[in-house]
Amino acid sequence: ISLDGKRIVSGSADSLVKIWDAATGAEVRTLRGHSGWVRSVSISSDGTHIVSGSVDGLVLIWNAETGAEVHTLTGHTGPVYSVAISRDGKRVVSGSEDNLVKIWDVETGAEILSLGKHTGEGLC
Repeated sequence: ISLDGKRIVSGSADSLVKIWDAATGAEVRTLRGHSGWVRSVSISSDGTHIVSGSVDGLVLIWNAETGAEVHTLTGHTGPVYSVAISRDGKRVVSGSEDNLVKIWDVETGAEILSLGKHTGEGLC
């Protein structure tokens, strides 16, 4: 849910990310880019970006206003089960079945850091 409470973001097994109007329940926009179940979504505190993680192994960063895909983050070798955006909106963190937690730059899409392997699935 957006910080202002106006938008809700969801992902599901249909590979879609949807933006909803929290007051009316109306679908605002559908984001297409994943090829597998979208397991986790997050919206930046300023409401400008959405991030999604999927069993297709991708993390996608979206423009929340236009629905345009901003970056495709490739680096996980397994399904992505968890994503989050930092409070300042500058970093994305993702956790995957590949046992890694990765930190990404929102502006460039570059991987900043890969945290060492967990003994189980990496969740953030």
